[in-house]
Amino acid sequence: MPPDANEKKPTLPLEDNGLATVSREIASHPRGWRPLLLIPLLMLTLFTGGVIGMYFQPPGLRAFFNATGLEPGAGTQTPIAVAIQQVISQEQVAVVSEGDVVALGRIIPLGDIISVATPSGAGDARIAEIRVVEGDEVDANDILAVLDNLPQLQSAVISASANLRVREATLAQTRASNRASLAEAQASLERAEAAAKVAQADLARMTSLFERGVTTRAQFDQTIATATQAERDVERAQATLSRYATGSETVQADIAVAEANLEAARADLARAKQDLESAYVRAPDRGTVLDIKVRSGERPGSSGIIDLGDTSQMTVEAEVYQTMIGRVTIGDPVTVTAEALSQPLSGVVSAIGLKIGRQSITSDDPASNTDARVVDVIIVLDAVSSELARSFTNLEAVVRIDAGRTE
Repeated sequence: MPPDANEKKPTLPLEDNGLATVSREIASHPRGWRPLLLIPLLMLTLFTGGVIGMYFQPPGLRAFFNATGLEPGAGTQTPIAVAIQQVISQEQVAVVSEGDVVALGRIIPLGDIISVATPSGAGDARIAEIRVVEGDEVDANDILAVLDNLPQLQSAVISASANLRVREATLAQTRASNRASLAEAQASLERAEAAAKVAQADLARMTSLFERGVTTRAQFDQTIATATQAERDVERAQATLSRYATGSETVQADIAVAEANLEAARADLARAKQDLESAYVRAPDRGTVLDIKVRSGERPGSSGIIDLGDTSQMTVEAEVYQTMIGRVTIGDPVTVTAEALSQPLSGVVSAIGLKIGRQSITSDDPASNTDARVVDVIIVLDAVSSELARSFTNLEAVVRIDAGRTE
């Protein structure tokens, strides 16, 4: 039979413990107080999110600051959201102690890095051979690379050299021909003069015979004609001789033409040799090969093919904030530090720029100011520091300048 509905159920032991009592008390209170339990949790969540946002600065927060123009910590003189390294990278300068100025800089060889490009006139030539490797020490005019237009330019030099020899031979031939013609004309003149002398002697004898009536008029006229012809032959031989005599216009013209052709051939050879130089990439100065940007078979780019630098003397290019440059003077001692360096480097200020420009050395911090106005300051490292810095070209470092005076 089914149990009676009015029969009382047995009491469970759970109803007599503390949990049941608490449950009854909660059920007896109004429901409006429960949201108050969420307030501490919400405050804890907001605080934790704010700390994480200031520390990591996620893309959404960065976009907010960029859109509003706000900067983390800009509302106080002692910001907690920007570390001291970020302040240095943003302003490029900080006063660390009395008289000290700190700026960002980069380690460079003396005279900075030289990007060696292909010679003028190389056209679309490609790299045929690289004759150096990174780290090689080279002297001025050493061949760094060879272009693939070398065989063509060498052929042009050989052709120009052959043409020069032809022109030299032509000039020598012209001079020899003039000398031979001069000797021939001289001989013809002497022969004509001898014939004229004989004709004059015959004319004198025939005249004596004609006056005595021993010879006829016809023979006398023939003798006169022979003598006259001999005189004309002498004049003709003299004229021919004058054409080949030294200083005559004819000889000068022939030699001048041959000499002009020779000079033109020499100019062609010089141009061919100059063009040949466009097949070689030479070092403009003494230095160390820092970087090779191309390989054999590639077409050189506009940024150069090889970077050179005089690493025998290393320097540091620092960008000092414009409001602090008045504290810096030539000769101020400098300390250079960087995480990659095993120890700080030492040097002195050797040059101060004459114009204010836009900073080029910036950190990776997205909140840094990339439009600061700075002045370039060059620091020459001492011998020990220069040797330590030889392998750190373009390393970003923090430069501390002991200005030695207060504002």
